[in-house]
Amino acid sequence: MKNVFDILAERGFVERTTDDEVLRRVLSKPVTCYIGFDPTASSFHVGTLVQIMSLVHMQRSGHRPIALLGGGTGLVGDPSGRTEVRQLLTRKAISRNGRSLKAQLARYLDFSNDRALLLNNATWLLKLRYIEFLRDFGVRFSVNRMLSYESIRAGLDRGLSFIEFNYPCLQAYDFWYQFKHYGCILQMGGSDQWGNIVAGIDLIRRLEGKQAYGITSPLIETADGKKMGKTESGAIWLDARRSTPYDYYQFWINTHDRDVQRFMGLFTLLPMSEVRDVSQLNEGQLNGAKAILAFETTRMTHGRSKAVAAWRSASAAFGRRLVDPSVLPSSEFHRVVRELSGKDWDLKSSDVSIPTTVVSKDLLRKGIPAFELFHMVGLCRSGSEARRLIAQGGGYINSKRIEHFGQNVTSNDMVEGMLVLKAGKKRIHRVTGEG
Repeated sequence: MKNVFDILAERGFVERTTDDEVLRRVLSKPVTCYIGFDPTASSFHVGTLVQIMSLVHMQRSGHRPIALLGGGTGLVGDPSGRTEVRQLLTRKAISRNGRSLKAQLARYLDFSNDRALLLNNATWLLKLRYIEFLRDFGVRFSVNRMLSYESIRAGLDRGLSFIEFNYPCLQAYDFWYQFKHYGCILQMGGSDQWGNIVAGIDLIRRLEGKQAYGITSPLIETADGKKMGKTESGAIWLDARRSTPYDYYQFWINTHDRDVQRFMGLFTLLPMSEVRDVSQLNEGQLNGAKAILAFETTRMTHGRSKAVAAWRSASAAFGRRLVDPSVLPSSEFHRVVRELSGKDWDLKSSDVSIPTTVVSKDLLRKGIPAFELFHMVGLCRSGSEARRLIAQGGGYINSKRIEHFGQNVTSNDMVEGMLVLKAGKKRIHRVTGEG
């Protein structure tokens, strides 16, 4: 079996390590590794997938991953990569978020028979007594060295609170605790976690006289310089209640041309021998590859049936993309296309999953200005944004361009009981009436 270090490096997950060659040798045998996840939101977003997929590859290569929820450190707040102090959440809120994150992680990792572990650092951190912690562990940390950490230096520029300054000590304690109780020898994380990882490695060396290791992954930005997972309408979430499977699919199908191959390596399990061929595709084939990327990522996050429904919805709204079967032939997408060939769908079909808002028939009879309707259904974040969109010719109702943002939209505009709103070429929303 190929060494997982080479798999991670080839697919774009490795930015910095404690030692490449030593890690390659260590990872030639099964080890336990961990990544910490912040529970300050009820859902992971797409940017978190880099870390989740790192654990997926570790498990597929025979290693045991630990997904560590920061139920304890979440009460403190990680200063890494932040320009302002994080709003601290209550224990109840963090516990509630943690339950949601557990369910999402279970879609990617197999937790049966301890093949992966799901831990919460509140289990041990909330039991710590402050004076004892300072005496037994605080003495092991050098303030001078902590001040060299990038996350601490960045925090000093805006004013670092004492509670945030404690964070590297707590995360180092996490690594030591898992080393001691679970045999965990490798911590992985984003590039902003390097200082925290090194602190844990140093603590293990000082307390146990043993060696531990670290790997960080690069910060993923899109080709146009945006932070991964951020869009004009906000973050793209893994929770279907916050970002529908259709919206999730559309996020991936709108990937920049220059990002397709890179995202295939990072966010799908398709073989790299096929992914490398993406760089040779012509424009038409590349559009097909985007459909495969969208299908594969949606299938992993929401399941096959939701991915198929999202593809059918996109086909009904924008027309089917012709996908050369020689492009990424291992993808299940090609099997789905063969199974459903010859079948057509329209926007009123029950098996399409286009975002839909139900509006009272009384409101539709009375009428509503077009810009208000676009804002109300979430196609625009504000009324002023909706005005600009329509004024610039980017607003459509049932494929007809809206002439004026104040245009009154009524039930008379409905076709077969619905309105189909489009914002530009890529965002679509369906409106139906009730009552």
